[in-house]
Amino acid sequence: MKNKTILVTTLITIIAIIVILFVYSRLSNRSGQTPVNPGFGTTEGTVPEAMTPSQGPEGPVDFIYAAEQTVQAVVHVRVRSTVSGGNESDNPLFEFFYGNNANPQPRKVTGFGSGVIISPDGYIITNNHVIVEADSIQVTLNNNKTYIATLVGRDPDTDIALLKINGENLPVIRYGDSDKLRLGEWVLAVGNPFNIGTTVTAGIISAKGRSLNFEGNYRIESYIQTDAAMNMGNSGGALVDTKAELVGITAAIVSPTGTYSGNSFAIPVNIVKKIAGDLHQFGKVQRALIGVKIQEVNSDIAKKENLSNVSGAYVASVDPGSSAEEAGIKAKDIIVKINGANVASPSELQEIISQHSPGDKINITYIRMGKENTVSVVLKNFEKSTYVVRESSGDVVLGSKLIPLTRREKRKYGIDFGVKVTDLGEGKLKEAGINKGSIILKVNGKAVNNASDIRDITSDGENFTSIEGILSDGTFFKYQLKS
Repeated sequence: MKNKTILVTTLITIIAIIVILFVYSRLSNRSGQTPVNPGFGTTEGTVPEAMTPSQGPEGPVDFIYAAEQTVQAVVHVRVRSTVSGGNESDNPLFEFFYGNNANPQPRKVTGFGSGVIISPDGYIITNNHVIVEADSIQVTLNNNKTYIATLVGRDPDTDIALLKINGENLPVIRYGDSDKLRLGEWVLAVGNPFNIGTTVTAGIISAKGRSLNFEGNYRIESYIQTDAAMNMGNSGGALVDTKAELVGITAAIVSPTGTYSGNSFAIPVNIVKKIAGDLHQFGKVQRALIGVKIQEVNSDIAKKENLSNVSGAYVASVDPGSSAEEAGIKAKDIIVKINGANVASPSELQEIISQHSPGDKINITYIRMGKENTVSVVLKNFEKSTYVVRESSGDVVLGSKLIPLTRREKRKYGIDFGVKVTDLGEGKLKEAGINKGSIILKVNGKAVNNASDIRDITSDGENFTSIEGILSDGTFFKYQLKS
Protein backbone atom coordinates (compact mmCIF):
# COMPACT_ATOMS: atom_id res chain seq x y z
CA MET A 1 0.00 0.00 0.00
CA LYS A 2 2.79 2.34 0.89
CA ASN A 3 4.56 1.60 -2.39
CA LYS A 4 1.36 2.25 -4.31
CA THR A 5 0.97 5.67 -2.66
CA ILE A 6 4.55 6.61 -3.55
CA LEU A 7 3.98 5.53 -7.16
CA VAL A 8 0.80 7.62 -7.50
CA THR A 9 2.53 10.66 -5.96
CA THR A 10 5.46 10.30 -8.34
CA LEU A 11 3.16 10.08 -11.38
CA ILE A 12 1.24 13.18 -10.29
CA THR A 13 4.51 15.06 -9.83
CA ILE A 14 5.78 14.07 -13.28
CA ILE A 15 2.50 15.08 -14.92
CA ALA A 16 2.56 18.43 -13.10
CA ILE A 17 6.13 19.09 -14.25
CA ILE A 18 5.21 18.25 -17.87
CA VAL A 19 2.19 20.61 -17.74
CA ILE A 20 4.27 23.43 -16.24
CA LEU A 21 7.00 23.04 -18.88
CA PHE A 22 4.42 22.97 -21.68
CA VAL A 23 2.65 26.12 -20.46
CA TYR A 24 5.97 27.94 -19.93
CA SER A 25 7.22 27.08 -23.41
CA ARG A 26 3.98 28.29 -25.00
CA LEU A 27 4.11 31.60 -23.12
CA SER A 28 7.79 32.14 -23.86
CA ASN A 29 7.34 31.62 -27.61
CA ARG A 30 3.93 33.16 -28.03
CA SER A 31 3.50 34.41 -31.63
CA GLY A 32 7.24 33.94 -32.15
CA GLN A 33 7.94 37.28 -30.39
CA THR A 34 10.75 38.16 -28.05
CA PRO A 35 9.67 39.34 -24.60
CA VAL A 36 10.90 42.78 -23.53
CA ASN A 37 10.18 45.08 -20.60
CA PRO A 38 6.49 45.95 -20.92
CA GLY A 39 5.24 49.53 -20.82
CA PHE A 40 7.98 51.15 -23.00
CA GLY A 41 6.04 51.86 -26.18
CA THR A 42 5.43 48.19 -27.08
CA THR A 43 2.21 46.22 -27.15
CA GLU A 44 1.75 43.45 -24.61
CA GLY A 45 5.47 43.45 -23.87
CA THR A 46 6.51 42.38 -27.39
CA VAL A 47 8.92 43.77 -29.97
CA PRO A 48 7.10 45.73 -32.74
CA GLU A 49 7.21 44.21 -36.22
CA ALA A 50 9.07 47.25 -37.61
CA MET A 51 11.98 46.68 -35.25
CA THR A 52 14.68 44.56 -36.86
CA PRO A 53 16.99 42.33 -34.81
CA SER A 54 19.84 44.84 -35.19
CA GLN A 55 17.59 47.54 -33.75
CA GLY A 56 16.44 45.56 -30.75
CA PRO A 57 17.19 46.55 -27.18
CA GLU A 58 19.43 43.54 -26.57
CA GLY A 59 22.13 44.35 -29.15
CA PRO A 60 23.93 47.27 -30.81
CA VAL A 61 22.71 48.83 -34.05
CA ASP A 62 24.73 47.78 -37.10
CA PHE A 63 25.79 50.84 -39.14
CA ILE A 64 28.12 48.96 -41.49
CA TYR A 65 25.61 48.36 -44.28
CA ALA A 66 24.39 51.96 -44.38
CA ALA A 67 27.92 53.38 -44.24
CA GLU A 68 29.26 51.15 -47.01
CA GLN A 69 26.26 51.85 -49.24
CA THR A 70 26.46 55.64 -48.96
CA VAL A 71 30.08 56.81 -48.78
CA GLN A 72 30.64 56.26 -52.50
CA ALA A 73 27.70 58.53 -53.41
CA VAL A 74 28.68 61.48 -51.21
CA VAL A 75 31.02 63.90 -52.97
CA HIS A 76 33.39 66.72 -52.07
CA VAL A 77 32.27 70.08 -53.53
CA ARG A 78 34.93 72.75 -53.98
CA VAL A 79 34.07 76.27 -55.18
CA ARG A 80 36.06 79.32 -56.26
CA SER A 81 34.48 82.76 -55.84
CA THR A 82 35.41 86.40 -56.26
CA VAL A 83 34.43 88.53 -53.28
CA SER A 84 34.85 92.15 -52.31
CA GLY A 85 35.51 91.71 -48.60
CA GLY A 86 33.33 91.99 -45.53
CA ASN A 87 30.16 90.00 -45.20
CA GLU A 88 30.05 88.31 -48.59
CA SER A 89 26.38 87.45 -48.77
CA ASP A 90 23.01 88.00 -47.18
CA ASN A 91 22.84 84.25 -46.55
CA PRO A 92 23.30 83.69 -42.79
CA LEU A 93 25.23 80.47 -43.42
CA PHE A 94 27.75 82.11 -45.77
CA GLU A 95 29.84 83.70 -43.00
CA PHE A 96 30.28 80.32 -41.28
CA PHE A 97 31.16 78.77 -44.64
CA TYR A 98 33.79 81.30 -45.80
CA GLY A 99 34.62 83.26 -42.67
CA ASN A 100 34.37 87.04 -42.26
CA ASN A 101 37.79 88.53 -42.89
CA ALA A 102 37.07 92.06 -44.10
CA ASN A 103 39.10 93.19 -47.09
CA PRO A 104 38.10 96.09 -49.34
CA GLN A 105 39.87 94.62 -52.39
CA PRO A 106 38.25 91.94 -54.55
CA ARG A 107 39.91 88.59 -53.97
CA LYS A 108 39.56 84.95 -54.86
CA VAL A 109 38.38 82.61 -52.12
CA THR A 110 37.94 78.86 -51.98
CA GLY A 111 35.08 77.17 -50.16
CA PHE A 112 34.15 73.56 -49.71
CA GLY A 113 31.22 71.41 -48.80
CA SER A 114 29.55 68.14 -49.66
CA GLY A 115 27.02 66.82 -52.15
CA VAL A 116 24.88 63.73 -52.75
CA ILE A 117 24.64 61.92 -56.10
CA ILE A 118 20.99 61.15 -56.85
CA SER A 119 21.20 59.81 -60.42
CA PRO A 120 23.68 57.55 -62.26
CA ASP A 121 24.21 60.24 -64.92
CA GLY A 122 25.54 62.79 -62.46
CA TYR A 123 22.86 64.95 -60.84
CA ILE A 124 24.03 66.08 -57.39
CA ILE A 125 22.18 67.80 -54.56
CA THR A 126 24.02 70.22 -52.29
CA ASN A 127 23.22 73.33 -50.24
CA ASN A 128 22.66 76.69 -51.89
CA HIS A 129 25.02 78.35 -49.40
CA VAL A 130 27.82 76.04 -50.54
CA ILE A 131 27.74 77.27 -54.15
CA VAL A 132 26.25 80.77 -53.87
CA GLU A 133 28.15 83.30 -56.04
CA ALA A 134 30.60 80.58 -57.15
CA ASP A 135 32.68 81.32 -60.27
CA SER A 136 33.54 77.63 -60.65
CA ILE A 137 32.43 74.38 -59.00
CA GLN A 138 34.55 71.24 -58.80
CA VAL A 139 33.29 67.87 -57.59
CA THR A 140 35.51 65.05 -56.33
CA LEU A 141 34.12 61.56 -55.84
CA ASN A 142 35.16 59.23 -53.05
CA ASN A 143 37.40 57.40 -55.58
CA ASN A 144 39.25 60.71 -56.13
CA LYS A 145 37.89 61.27 -59.66
CA THR A 146 37.33 64.98 -60.25
CA TYR A 147 34.69 66.68 -62.43
CA ILE A 148 33.73 70.24 -63.31
CA ALA A 149 30.11 70.77 -62.28
CA THR A 150 27.49 73.03 -63.79
CA LEU A 151 24.74 74.66 -61.76
CA VAL A 152 21.31 73.43 -62.87
CA GLY A 153 19.40 75.61 -60.43
CA ARG A 154 19.25 76.75 -56.83
CA ASP A 155 16.63 77.72 -54.28
CA PRO A 156 17.74 80.04 -51.45
CA ASP A 157 14.45 79.61 -49.57
CA THR A 158 15.11 75.92 -48.91
CA ASP A 159 18.93 76.20 -49.21
CA ILE A 160 19.00 73.54 -51.94
CA ALA A 161 21.02 73.56 -55.18
CA LEU A 162 21.19 71.03 -58.00
CA LEU A 163 24.48 70.38 -59.85
CA LYS A 164 25.32 68.24 -62.87
CA ILE A 165 28.54 66.45 -63.80
CA ASN A 166 29.18 64.38 -66.93
CA GLY A 167 29.31 60.86 -65.58
CA GLU A 168 27.90 57.41 -66.20
CA ASN A 169 26.91 54.56 -63.88
CA LEU A 170 27.69 56.65 -60.83
CA PRO A 171 26.78 55.36 -57.35
CA VAL A 172 23.60 56.90 -55.94
CA ILE A 173 21.70 57.11 -52.67
CA ARG A 174 18.02 56.25 -52.99
CA TYR A 175 15.38 58.50 -51.47
CA GLY A 176 13.78 57.53 -48.19
CA ASP A 177 10.73 59.04 -46.50
CA SER A 178 11.45 61.74 -43.93
CA ASP A 179 7.81 61.81 -42.82
CA LYS A 180 8.26 58.33 -41.35
CA LEU A 181 11.26 59.24 -39.19
CA ARG A 182 10.70 58.73 -35.47
CA LEU A 183 12.32 60.41 -32.52
CA GLY A 184 15.19 58.31 -31.25
CA GLU A 185 15.74 56.58 -34.60
CA TRP A 186 19.37 56.04 -35.58
CA VAL A 187 20.80 57.99 -38.51
CA LEU A 188 24.21 58.55 -40.12
CA ALA A 189 25.65 61.86 -41.33
CA VAL A 190 28.00 61.43 -44.29
CA GLY A 191 30.07 64.37 -45.52
CA ASN A 192 33.42 66.08 -45.85
CA PRO A 193 34.11 67.95 -42.58
CA PHE A 194 37.11 70.30 -42.51
CA ASN A 195 38.06 69.14 -46.02
CA ILE A 196 39.62 65.94 -44.63
CA GLY A 197 37.64 63.49 -46.78
CA THR A 198 34.41 61.53 -46.58
CA THR A 199 33.49 60.90 -42.96
CA VAL A 200 30.61 59.01 -41.33
CA THR A 201 29.15 59.91 -37.93
CA ALA A 202 26.16 58.46 -36.11
CA GLY A 203 23.40 59.86 -33.96
CA ILE A 204 19.68 59.78 -33.34
CA ILE A 205 16.75 61.88 -34.48
CA SER A 206 16.52 64.48 -31.71
CA ALA A 207 13.60 66.51 -33.07
CA LYS A 208 11.56 67.16 -36.22
CA GLY A 209 10.04 70.33 -37.65
CA ARG A 210 12.69 72.51 -36.04
CA SER A 211 12.88 76.20 -37.10
CA LEU A 212 16.20 78.10 -36.88
CA ASN A 213 14.69 81.50 -37.73
CA PHE A 214 16.93 82.35 -40.68
CA GLU A 215 15.93 85.45 -42.65
CA GLY A 216 13.63 85.30 -45.65
CA ASN A 217 9.96 86.04 -46.18
CA TYR A 218 9.34 82.73 -47.92
CA ARG A 219 12.07 80.69 -46.25
CA ILE A 220 10.95 77.15 -45.51
CA GLU A 221 12.29 75.84 -42.22
CA SER A 222 11.34 72.44 -40.90
CA TYR A 223 14.70 70.91 -40.06
CA ILE A 224 15.47 67.45 -38.78
CA GLN A 225 17.59 67.80 -35.64
CA THR A 226 20.18 65.14 -34.81
CA ASP A 227 23.17 64.72 -32.53
CA ALA A 228 25.26 63.14 -35.31
CA ALA A 229 28.44 65.22 -35.41
CA MET A 230 28.73 67.75 -38.26
CA ASN A 231 31.20 70.53 -38.90
CA MET A 232 32.22 73.01 -41.58
CA GLY A 233 32.26 71.05 -44.84
CA ASN A 234 29.36 68.75 -43.94
CA SER A 235 26.94 71.18 -45.61
CA GLY A 236 25.22 69.48 -48.53
CA GLY A 237 26.01 65.97 -47.29
CA ALA A 238 23.72 63.03 -46.62
CA LEU A 239 21.65 62.12 -43.60
CA VAL A 240 20.69 58.46 -44.04
CA ASP A 241 18.83 55.87 -42.01
CA THR A 242 20.10 52.38 -41.20
CA LYS A 243 18.58 51.11 -44.46
CA ALA A 244 20.99 53.43 -46.35
CA GLU A 245 18.11 55.61 -47.57
CA LEU A 246 18.47 59.37 -47.84
CA VAL A 247 16.27 61.09 -45.27
CA GLY A 248 17.84 64.55 -45.30
CA ILE A 249 20.51 66.91 -46.65
CA THR A 250 22.79 68.16 -43.87
CA ALA A 251 22.71 71.94 -43.72
CA ALA A 252 23.60 73.65 -40.44
CA ILE A 253 24.77 73.48 -36.86
CA VAL A 254 23.97 75.67 -33.88
CA SER A 255 27.11 76.36 -31.91
CA PRO A 256 28.74 79.19 -29.92
CA THR A 257 32.13 78.18 -31.32
CA GLY A 258 31.39 77.47 -34.99
CA THR A 259 32.13 73.78 -34.51
CA TYR A 260 29.93 70.85 -33.49
CA SER A 261 28.47 71.17 -30.00
CA GLY A 262 25.71 68.57 -29.96
CA ASN A 263 23.12 69.92 -32.40
CA SER A 264 23.07 69.40 -36.16
CA PHE A 265 20.31 70.04 -38.67
CA ALA A 266 19.23 68.56 -42.00
CA ILE A 267 16.60 69.46 -44.60
CA PRO A 268 13.97 66.68 -44.85
CA VAL A 269 14.29 64.63 -48.03
CA ASN A 270 10.59 64.97 -48.78
CA ILE A 271 11.22 68.69 -49.27
CA VAL A 272 14.52 68.07 -51.05
CA LYS A 273 13.19 65.73 -53.73
CA LYS A 274 10.38 68.18 -54.65
CA ILE A 275 12.86 71.07 -54.95
CA ALA A 276 15.42 69.03 -56.90
CA GLY A 277 12.72 67.74 -59.24
CA ASP A 278 11.52 71.26 -60.00
CA LEU A 279 15.06 72.56 -60.58
CA HIS A 280 15.74 69.67 -62.95
CA GLN A 281 12.52 70.06 -64.91
CA PHE A 282 11.96 73.82 -64.88
CA GLY A 283 15.20 75.43 -63.65
CA LYS A 284 13.12 77.12 -60.94
CA VAL A 285 11.09 75.90 -57.98
CA GLN A 286 7.34 75.81 -58.53
CA ARG A 287 6.51 77.00 -55.04
CA ALA A 288 2.96 76.55 -53.82
CA LEU A 289 1.51 79.07 -51.40
CA ILE A 290 -1.63 79.25 -49.29
CA GLY A 291 -1.19 83.01 -49.01
CA VAL A 292 -1.12 83.53 -45.27
CA LYS A 293 1.35 84.85 -42.71
CA ILE A 294 1.49 82.44 -39.79
CA GLN A 295 2.89 82.24 -36.28
CA GLU A 296 3.13 79.80 -33.40
CA VAL A 297 0.10 79.07 -31.26
CA ASN A 298 0.98 80.00 -27.68
CA SER A 299 -0.95 79.43 -24.47
CA ASP A 300 -2.59 82.86 -24.65
CA ILE A 301 -3.94 82.21 -28.15
CA ALA A 302 -5.05 78.71 -27.17
CA LYS A 303 -6.95 80.07 -24.16
CA LYS A 304 -8.52 82.91 -26.12
CA GLU A 305 -9.65 80.63 -28.95
CA ASN A 306 -10.74 77.87 -26.54
CA LEU A 307 -8.34 75.29 -28.01
CA SER A 308 -7.91 71.92 -26.36
CA ASN A 309 -4.24 71.77 -27.47
CA VAL A 310 -1.54 74.42 -27.80
CA SER A 311 -0.75 73.52 -31.39
CA GLY A 312 -1.47 74.49 -34.96
CA ALA A 313 -0.55 77.49 -37.12
CA TYR A 314 -2.12 80.82 -36.20
CA VAL A 315 -3.11 82.95 -39.21
CA ALA A 316 -1.78 86.46 -38.53
CA SER A 317 -2.91 87.88 -41.90
CA VAL A 318 -4.23 86.79 -45.29
CA ASP A 319 -2.77 88.05 -48.57
CA PRO A 320 -5.28 89.72 -50.92
CA GLY A 321 -6.10 87.58 -53.95
CA SER A 322 -4.51 84.50 -52.40
CA SER A 323 -5.78 80.93 -52.27
CA ALA A 324 -6.59 81.38 -48.60
CA GLU A 325 -8.73 84.48 -49.22
CA GLU A 326 -10.64 82.73 -52.01
CA ALA A 327 -11.31 79.78 -49.69
CA GLY A 328 -12.64 82.05 -46.94
CA ILE A 329 -9.75 81.69 -44.49
CA LYS A 330 -9.38 84.77 -42.29
CA ALA A 331 -6.92 86.29 -39.84
CA LYS A 332 -7.06 84.69 -36.36
CA ASP A 333 -8.05 81.30 -37.81
CA ILE A 334 -5.91 78.41 -36.57
CA ILE A 335 -4.91 75.83 -39.18
CA VAL A 336 -4.85 72.41 -37.52
CA LYS A 337 -4.94 69.89 -40.40
CA ILE A 338 -3.91 69.51 -44.04
CA ASN A 339 -5.63 66.68 -45.91
CA GLY A 340 -6.59 65.19 -42.57
CA ALA A 341 -3.03 65.15 -41.20
CA ASN A 342 -2.47 67.10 -37.98
CA VAL A 343 -0.47 70.33 -38.14
CA ALA A 344 1.31 71.00 -34.85
CA SER A 345 3.30 74.11 -35.79
CA PRO A 346 4.00 76.65 -38.57
CA SER A 347 7.13 74.71 -39.55
CA GLU A 348 5.06 71.53 -40.04
CA LEU A 349 2.60 73.47 -42.19
CA GLN A 350 5.48 74.84 -44.30
CA GLU A 351 6.94 71.36 -44.72
CA ILE A 352 3.63 69.92 -45.93
CA ILE A 353 2.87 72.76 -48.36
CA SER A 354 6.45 72.76 -49.73
CA GLN A 355 5.84 69.25 -51.09
CA HIS A 356 2.99 70.53 -53.28
CA SER A 357 2.91 72.49 -56.54
CA PRO A 358 0.75 75.38 -57.74
CA GLY A 359 -2.54 73.99 -58.99
CA ASP A 360 -2.69 71.22 -56.39
CA LYS A 361 -5.94 71.01 -54.45
CA ILE A 362 -5.74 70.39 -50.71
CA ASN A 363 -8.16 70.33 -47.80
CA ILE A 364 -7.40 72.75 -44.96
CA THR A 365 -9.01 72.30 -41.58
CA TYR A 366 -9.03 75.37 -39.32
CA ILE A 367 -10.63 76.47 -36.09
CA ARG A 368 -12.62 79.71 -35.90
CA MET A 369 -14.38 80.75 -32.71
CA GLY A 370 -14.05 77.26 -31.31
CA LYS A 371 -15.60 75.56 -34.34
CA GLU A 372 -13.69 73.30 -36.73
CA ASN A 373 -14.13 73.96 -40.45
CA THR A 374 -12.68 72.27 -43.55
CA VAL A 375 -12.34 73.97 -46.93
CA SER A 376 -10.88 72.97 -50.29
CA VAL A 377 -8.00 75.18 -51.45
CA VAL A 378 -6.28 75.39 -54.84
CA LEU A 379 -2.66 76.41 -54.22
CA LYS A 380 -1.11 79.26 -56.21
CA ASN A 381 2.42 80.58 -56.83
CA PHE A 382 4.03 83.97 -56.09
CA GLU A 383 2.22 85.51 -59.05
CA LYS A 384 -1.11 84.25 -57.68
CA SER A 385 -1.51 81.89 -60.61
CA THR A 386 -1.08 78.18 -61.26
CA TYR A 387 1.10 78.57 -64.36
CA VAL A 388 4.61 77.14 -64.54
CA VAL A 389 7.26 79.76 -63.75
CA ARG A 390 10.59 79.28 -65.51
CA GLU A 391 13.98 80.73 -64.69
CA SER A 392 14.87 83.69 -66.87
CA SER A 393 18.00 83.01 -68.89
CA GLY A 394 18.92 86.70 -68.78
CA ASP A 395 20.01 89.13 -71.46
CA VAL A 396 23.65 89.87 -72.28
CA VAL A 397 24.62 93.56 -72.24
CA LEU A 398 28.13 95.05 -72.03
CA GLY A 399 29.53 91.53 -71.89
CA SER A 400 27.51 90.35 -68.88
CA LYS A 401 24.22 88.53 -68.33
CA LEU A 402 21.57 90.54 -66.47
CA ILE A 403 18.15 89.68 -65.07
CA PRO A 404 15.47 91.85 -63.44
CA LEU A 405 15.28 91.85 -59.67
CA THR A 406 12.73 89.63 -57.96
CA ARG A 407 10.11 91.12 -55.68
CA ARG A 408 11.90 89.55 -52.74
CA GLU A 409 15.18 91.26 -53.65
CA LYS A 410 13.43 94.60 -54.09
CA ARG A 411 11.80 94.27 -50.67
CA LYS A 412 15.11 93.34 -49.10
CA TYR A 413 16.91 96.46 -50.31
CA GLY A 414 13.93 98.79 -50.18
CA ILE A 415 14.06 99.58 -53.91
CA ASP A 416 11.65 99.27 -56.82
CA PHE A 417 14.08 99.08 -59.74
CA GLY A 418 17.41 97.50 -60.70
CA VAL A 419 18.95 94.52 -62.47
CA LYS A 420 21.23 91.76 -61.18
CA VAL A 421 24.48 90.51 -62.72
CA THR A 422 24.19 86.72 -62.97
CA ASP A 423 27.19 86.04 -65.20
CA LEU A 424 30.19 88.37 -65.61
CA GLY A 425 31.90 88.20 -68.97
CA GLU A 426 34.53 90.31 -70.66
CA GLY A 427 33.22 93.80 -71.27
CA LYS A 428 32.64 97.24 -69.81
CA LEU A 429 30.88 96.07 -66.64
CA LYS A 430 33.82 93.89 -65.70
CA GLU A 431 36.22 96.71 -66.57
CA ALA A 432 34.24 99.00 -64.27
CA GLY A 433 34.86 96.66 -61.33
CA ILE A 434 31.36 95.17 -61.12
CA ASN A 435 31.27 91.60 -59.76
CA LYS A 436 28.88 88.70 -60.18
CA GLY A 437 25.85 89.09 -57.95
CA SER A 438 25.99 92.90 -57.99
CA ILE A 439 22.80 94.90 -58.44
CA ILE A 440 22.86 97.79 -60.92
CA LEU A 441 20.45 100.57 -60.00
CA LYS A 442 21.40 103.45 -62.27
CA VAL A 443 23.45 103.93 -65.42
CA ASN A 444 24.39 107.45 -66.52
CA GLY A 445 22.19 108.70 -63.67
CA LYS A 446 19.05 106.95 -64.93
CA ALA A 447 17.22 104.12 -63.19
CA VAL A 448 17.22 100.72 -64.94
CA ASN A 449 14.77 97.84 -64.73
CA ASN A 450 16.12 95.46 -67.35
CA ALA A 451 18.99 94.83 -69.72
CA SER A 452 17.28 96.76 -72.52
CA ASP A 453 17.29 99.92 -70.38
CA ILE A 454 21.08 99.74 -70.07
CA ARG A 455 21.47 99.04 -73.76
CA ASP A 456 19.34 102.06 -74.68
CA ILE A 457 20.84 104.46 -72.10
CA THR A 458 24.43 103.67 -73.11
CA SER A 459 23.72 103.35 -76.84
CA ASP A 460 24.92 99.76 -76.56
CA GLY A 461 28.03 100.79 -74.65
CA GLU A 462 29.06 103.79 -76.71
CA ASN A 463 27.99 106.31 -74.05
CA PHE A 464 28.80 104.78 -70.66
CA THR A 465 29.78 107.48 -68.13
CA SER A 466 28.56 106.36 -64.68
CA ILE A 467 27.10 103.39 -62.83
CA GLU A 468 25.75 102.92 -59.32
CA GLY A 469 24.26 100.07 -57.36
CA ILE A 470 24.92 97.46 -54.68
CA LEU A 471 27.87 95.04 -54.68
CA SER A 472 27.37 91.37 -53.81
CA ASP A 473 28.52 92.10 -50.23
CA GLY A 474 25.76 94.69 -49.76
CA THR A 475 28.04 97.72 -50.18
CA PHE A 476 26.65 100.65 -52.16
CA PHE A 477 28.86 101.86 -55.02
CA LYS A 478 28.92 104.73 -57.51
CA TYR A 479 31.60 104.88 -60.19
CA GLN A 480 32.41 107.66 -62.64
CA LEU A 481 33.89 106.22 -65.82
CA LYS A 482 36.18 107.65 -68.44
CA SER A 483 34.33 108.45 -71.63
